[in-house]
Amino acid sequence: MDVLERNNVRVEGAGPRTMVFAHGFGCDQNMWRFVWPAFAQGYRVVLFDHVGCGGSALGAYDPQRYAALDGYADDVVQICRRLGVTDGVFVGHSVSAMIGVLAAEAAPDLFREMVMVCPSPRYIDDGAYRGGFSEAQIHELLAFLDENHMGWSRQMAPVIVGNPDRPELAEELTNAFCRTDPEIAKRFARVTFLSDHRDALPRVRPRCLVLQCAEDVIAPQEVGEFVHAQLPDSRYVLLDATGHCPNLSAPDETVAAMTGFLASPAA
Repeated sequence: MDVLERNNVRVEGAGPRTMVFAHGFGCDQNMWRFVWPAFAQGYRVVLFDHVGCGGSALGAYDPQRYAALDGYADDVVQICRRLGVTDGVFVGHSVSAMIGVLAAEAAPDLFREMVMVCPSPRYIDDGAYRGGFSEAQIHELLAFLDENHMGWSRQMAPVIVGNPDRPELAEELTNAFCRTDPEIAKRFARVTFLSDHRDALPRVRPRCLVLQCAEDVIAPQEVGEFVHAQLPDSRYVLLDATGHCPNLSAPDETVAAMTGFLASPAA
């Protein structure tokens, strides 16, 4: 199967450089709909769905290939190679920020800049490192998902997206979670919440923007600060936005931070 079909790849806009958008756990490319149009005049915009999500080819999901984030990173490399991407911009939300880190390490020519939206290299606390969850909490979360996918989706979506005064955001995320195949969702959740890619951060070569929300229970402020400190060349922006999905809840602020970063000269 062609990679463009497998990952439901969509290409928009026009420009001398390419901007690749990668969505987070349980979501799809639609989560970028308030952000990508702002860049379509200056960039070729690439949107896609991780295998097992959105409009991707579910039959292409291989539990062994996607038992680690490296499988998803290899998909990013394949998509970029297929489209002839070099010196592009990678924009990754949540777990896809780390997927982008792995892709950039595997293929250093792909990206000149990376935008990490609410990234976390490890969700579990470890000694002095604070990822936001104890190991027991993560295993409880995963057990709940194993037992009741629909219930987990309805309970967790409002927590993840935040902004309780805007229930439509939680409803959208709930619906996205519920559309995901339950078995694939369970596996992707384990890969996401049990991963640890802190050691990869110092090896990142592209210039990076770390976007951190002011209140984010999934990737707290300490995590964003840790990511920024570990990256060789990065800018850190603490958004006024709350929750874990500023691409939905605060797209204008997200776009403004991205635009300022991309317009600034490299150090």
